Amino acid sequence: MKQITAIIRPHRLDAVEAALHALPHLPGFTVFPAFGHPRGHGHEHSFANDEWKPDSHRQLTLIVFCAATDAPGIVEAIVRAARTGNTGDGIVGVTELIDVVRIRTGERADAAV
Repeated sequence: MKQITAIIRPHRLDAVEAALHALPHLPGFTVFPAFGHPRGHGHEHSFANDEWKPDSHRQLTLIVFCAATDAPGIVEAIVRAARTGNTGDGIVGVTELIDVVRIRTGERADAAV
């Protein structure tokens, strides 16, 4: 099982949702607002004093729990739909999950996702 965490631009959410819903199997996802500071543009991506603009760093975070076999397609759909080609498009991370439990049914592992 995998956890996919994607940080995307808020205005790309509709496109990302459409891309995910077009997949043959999507176990569902959660979206919540995020606020962060991206990699700097100074020497070797260090922070430069002219960078901090709080209003320009609003993002959304998507979390998906899925079977390992579904992860590559989900990642590709997110990347394709979120990409604008500009700095700050976001990032996607994939991590291994030890276990997942669906609270309502008690199902575990792949049965839960």
